[in-house]
This record gives sequence, structure tokens and C-alpha cells, in this order.
Amino acid sequence: MNSSFLYQIALTQLNEIGSVTAKSLVAYCGSAEAVFKASKKQLQSIPNIGVVRAEAIFSSKNEALKLAEQEIKFIEKNKLTTLFYTDKNYPKRLLQCSDSPPLLYFKGNANLNADKIISIVGTRRITEYGKEQCEKLVAKLAVFNPLIISGLAYGVDIAAHKAAMKNNLQTVGVVANGMDKMYPAQHIKYIKEMVESGGVLTEYRSGRVADKQNFPQRNRIVAGMCDALIVIETAVKGGAMITATLANSYNREVFALPGKVSDEFSAGCNYLIKSNQAILLENVEDLVKSMLWDVDSKNKITTKQTTLFLELNENEKMVVDLFSKTEQMSIDDLVIESNFSPTKLAALLLEMELKGMVKALPGKTFKIIK
Repeated sequence: MNSSFLYQIALTQLNEIGSVTAKSLVAYCGSAEAVFKASKKQLQSIPNIGVVRAEAIFSSKNEALKLAEQEIKFIEKNKLTTLFYTDKNYPKRLLQCSDSPPLLYFKGNANLNADKIISIVGTRRITEYGKEQCEKLVAKLAVFNPLIISGLAYGVDIAAHKAAMKNNLQTVGVVANGMDKMYPAQHIKYIKEMVESGGVLTEYRSGRVADKQNFPQRNRIVAGMCDALIVIETAVKGGAMITATLANSYNREVFALPGKVSDEFSAGCNYLIKSNQAILLENVEDLVKSMLWDVDSKNKITTKQTTLFLELNENEKMVVDLFSKTEQMSIDDLVIESNFSPTKLAALLLEMELKGMVKALPGKTFKIIK
């Protein structure tokens, strides 16, 4: 590993620094290494840092670098991949979230920027109804070859992972601990297969156990990485409800499986639907229609050449050409590829949407209409 990894890892170990502040420091200083080489006075001049936080950063630099050196040894020994938020392979959907982790640790072979990503969450006390519906949904989703994400916990999480592997889909478990402290221990037996057909992802360095406060943090990754979040079963209060709220705040589509009004673990799903915080999910077709996914008569993903629009102006033709290799693109990628300003591109995309050329999707993503 080069020296930049050392500083990137150390950045996440500084005192009084969260995800948003870490990225702000890099933005102002220019790199993670520059943060460590900045003077106390320079740190104090950065907005929202101040004297107290600058002192905390400055005084914890040596310890942070020491921890980073130890972590690099663990990473190399266990063949992990580190993903800093400026890396091209960092999950692009997650990058759209302001509180996304600056650094992720990954073991596996999944494409974390797959064309279609579905997160599935719910209660740890899954019922037979929930398990059956989860398995059916994943089996029917298999034709679209989505990456399935969940939290490797008991109940709905592990049911989703197992269903994905059964249907030859890649699946990634987002965990609330370091890679050497897997929780729950009973699910370690599934990790080898998951790494071979997906992977395990965390923002925590080795040695971190799954403390209670880590789970809400983990949930923001599950919510931010997906195109759509499916809630299988949950009580009115619980981690799945937090994840659904986060997904809505990130402009992701949220779907909920309905259940009996008398069932405790359908109460949360029913509430999400009733309060318009989730779309009623009775079958896969509900998700397919909402997400604008297409399947031909042979149950294969439809691949079509981009429709030739009549009387395209020069700017519209440029945008259409950008979709020649992919059906969907994020607004950030479109800005980079087109060299248009965000304001100009937003106005152009709105005009093209009104003409029926493109479709706006959740998560600041656009799809070409074929």
C-alpha cells in the first residue's frame, strides 16, 4: 500500500471527527495526508472546526497514525480492499449521501456499483410468513440479477442473504464491527460463501466489536447503497424503521410487505404504507413497475438500442450519447461526462424529461427512455 492509505485510514481514527467533518477536512486541506501536515492554526481556520476540535485533532494525530499502521498489516494479511470516498470504486450511490463513511473495508468480489442494487431489511424475529415471502421475492428478482444487500443479522437479514445465494445472486453483508469481530458468530459459517459470491463490507477497523451505537451507523450504508429498500417485517420501532427513514431521506424507493393488522411484526410495514413512507409490495411486479425495469417474454433483461429521437439539438444529442453504454447514470456522472455546469445540466434534463427522453429516478439518477 502507498502512503496515502496510511493517512486515509488514520483520518478515520482522529478524535472528535465524524464522517461529514472528515470529508470537509479533506476538501479544505486537499488530501488526507495534508490534514495531518496542517498546523493547529490552519485547522482552526476551517469552518466548523474551531479551537477545541482543532486541538483534539492535533493531539490525536500520532495515535491515529499508529492505529493506521497496525490496520494496514491486518488489511494485507486478510486481503481486504479499502475504499476511500475519492476512489473510483467507492459506491457511487453512497457517495450521494452527505454522511457517507469516508472509508470502507471490503472483502469479496461484488461490484458495489452494480446496475441494480436492492437492500432488504426487517426484524430479527422473522416469522414463517416473512421468510417465505422473502425467499419468493428474491427468487423472482433473480431475473434482473440485482446485488442484494443486508446486514448479516438474525431474521430477515440472513434470510435475504441465503435466498440470494440460493438463486446465484451476489449478496453483500454490511456489518457493524471490524472484520475480525464478526457478529453474530453463528453467521460466520455463511461468510466464506458470501465472499465468493458477493462480500462483506464495514466502515470499522479491526478490533471494533458490534456495539449498540454502531448499528444505526451501519443502517445508513444499507440505505444509501441501494436503488430500492424492501422492508419484509418489522415492529413499529426497530432498526428496520430507522433504515426506512434513512432511505427516504436519501431519496431511495422504499417498499414494505403488508401483513395482518394483528401481527406485531407487520405493524411497522403497515404503518410505513399507511403513512406513505413506503410503497405497498404485494409482488415483484410492484417493484418492477415502480423502478421501470423491463423483462422480455423469455424472462431475460431486455436490451435495446437507444431510440433515435427526432430533431435533437446538439446538447440533447450529447446527453443521449452518454447513455450508449448504460441505461442509468447519476447526476454527478452526467456532470463529469458532459462538462456542463450542474445548473445547465439540470435545466437540460428537465426539458428532456418533459419531452419523454429521460426519466428521473430516485437517488439523483436518470434513465434513458427506450
